[in-house]
Amino acid sequence: MSDPALGLLMLGLIVVVIMMGFPTAFTLMGLGIVFGFIAFYDPAQALIDNRIFDLMVQRTYGAMTNDVLISIPLFVLMGYVMERGALVDKMFYSIQLAFRRVPASLAVATLVVCTFWGIASGLVGAVVVLMGVIAMNPMLKAGYDVKLASGVITAGGTLGILIPPSVMIIVYAAVAGQSVVKLYAAAMFPGFFLALLYLIYIVGWALLNPKIAPALPESETRVPVRPWIASLQEKYGRKMLPALLAAVASPAKAMGINTGDVRITYKLLLENLGYALVPLTLTAVTLYGAWWYVIIHQQPDAPAQPQIQQLDRSKATSDAPQELGTGLQEPPKEEEAQELGAGAKATEDKSSEQLQEMGSAELREEAARSTRRTGPPEQFYLWYSIIAALMGVMLIRYYWRMEAEKFEVLRLLVSSVMPLGILTAIVLLVILLGITTATESAAVGAAGAFLLAFQARTLDWKRTKEAVYLTAKTTSMVCWLFVGSAIFSAVFAILGGQALVERFVLSLDLSPVQFMILSQAIIFLLGWPLEWTEIIVIFVPIFLPLLKHFQIDPILWGVLVFVNLQAAFLSPPVAMSAFYLKGVSPKHVTINQIFAGMMPYMFIVIICMVLMYIWPGLTLWLPNFLYSN
Repeated sequence: MSDPALGLLMLGLIVVVIMMGFPTAFTLMGLGIVFGFIAFYDPAQALIDNRIFDLMVQRTYGAMTNDVLISIPLFVLMGYVMERGALVDKMFYSIQLAFRRVPASLAVATLVVCTFWGIASGLVGAVVVLMGVIAMNPMLKAGYDVKLASGVITAGGTLGILIPPSVMIIVYAAVAGQSVVKLYAAAMFPGFFLALLYLIYIVGWALLNPKIAPALPESETRVPVRPWIASLQEKYGRKMLPALLAAVASPAKAMGINTGDVRITYKLLLENLGYALVPLTLTAVTLYGAWWYVIIHQQPDAPAQPQIQQLDRSKATSDAPQELGTGLQEPPKEEEAQELGAGAKATEDKSSEQLQEMGSAELREEAARSTRRTGPPEQFYLWYSIIAALMGVMLIRYYWRMEAEKFEVLRLLVSSVMPLGILTAIVLLVILLGITTATESAAVGAAGAFLLAFQARTLDWKRTKEAVYLTAKTTSMVCWLFVGSAIFSAVFAILGGQALVERFVLSLDLSPVQFMILSQAIIFLLGWPLEWTEIIVIFVPIFLPLLKHFQIDPILWGVLVFVNLQAAFLSPPVAMSAFYLKGVSPKHVTINQIFAGMMPYMFIVIICMVLMYIWPGLTLWLPNFLYSN
């Protein structure tokens, strides 16, 4: 059997052996060593001198020294600390109350919590199990269809592996040699867009067929109002923000509010006024942050036009200029020019007319391009004004309609969602804005998760040990996968399997669109028997060398793979999220019902991928905007 045939046999065997249930990492290493031993076999050498053992050591050391992988245990620890700290129960209750008037409110609340919690933890199994415990029984008791309840939990629980910070993105970055930061920025909008498509599907299905998600009884949608809030309304009126402001401004009158203890009345007023002002504060911070980043942060260092004459003289004098701190150029001194040698002397002998003809137009264009690049984007002021006006109108309307029940829901949301939301936003922003590396931000996230759990008093020594143990277990699995895949892919390339696949694909004479469809279709089909880890470390490297030939952006292709791999968690027979949910569901919920509930979300994944390819800006706009300069 020829070497390329051995490579294809090796590729086929890995799928069969993994489907038989053998551990993926050690299967990769075992097949790599066996087939590598055959590839390097020399009858004249001793068996111990076979070069496969040297290759194994080199590849293992290469995986150990990969800096990108350092952030994995920290992000995983962040997720497990949050999961073991039981920080989600109150969040689900508050979001359920916030969406109580929406069709299929429990399912919508479940999807929102799954999305938000998945961002914070990035652990599919943990999110699915946790939401199965918290949300499955309430939905079934409310009369929800089993397929709707199981589908929203399994599909929503997988979003954490797509929306940053995500371990899958880090693994792909290490395999493809791409920037983790750019991949995070590219995956941001598609992740939330996929969640929006899920939301539209759930609400639309509930509107078309109300029987699958009956309306909740009034007793379960009523928001409990604290007695002193009712007393406050009696004195100052039903609008909560004016009432709180008036009570804080007149302490003497406010002492008559029935709080049960006069001494804590003013403290309660100040605390709840802070809750009431959160929407206003978030709106102001968002608008100022956008203005600061686009207008203030990216202002040109210096005007380019006044220095054009100096640049022209620089270009005409020498082709070996020195750079100034502003990024502009000046001619070298006469003494330095003499030291440039024969090459520089020959350049100085060129015709000054030719240099001036080349330099003036080019430098003016370069200066103008620099100014355009660092200035605000076109129409920014118009869109900023429109968005600011819309946010202002929505804010005024919200405060105008905020009475006791809405205020109580806001207080619950702020107290349950705000700490975790701030931590997640900080972790993402410091990565995207280049303030820290992915590893440093992961450390910040892990430390913040510990602080939140300790503040909530839900993380004891036993749960801390469990979080650390699970982190070590998950990290070890990922790292061994990298070692195994490194050995496997090296032997596959040595046998000529990679070259054979490339020659076959190129012989098909495909267009870039056809290659994109073919590669994504293969990955989609592989998602049925395999998990995302095997696909990323084994099969994605086969396609990566072909991207350059078809002129496909590896960032865009990678994010399409991320969305595509959502199907790996939603496609039977090896849909791990279904088995996670089955383990915590009531006995009458069958695995076939869970599979049936997941299937529509697979078609939504395909729709999302089509829209991403038709509209690449959905993926590439944010990384281009943040990192194009």
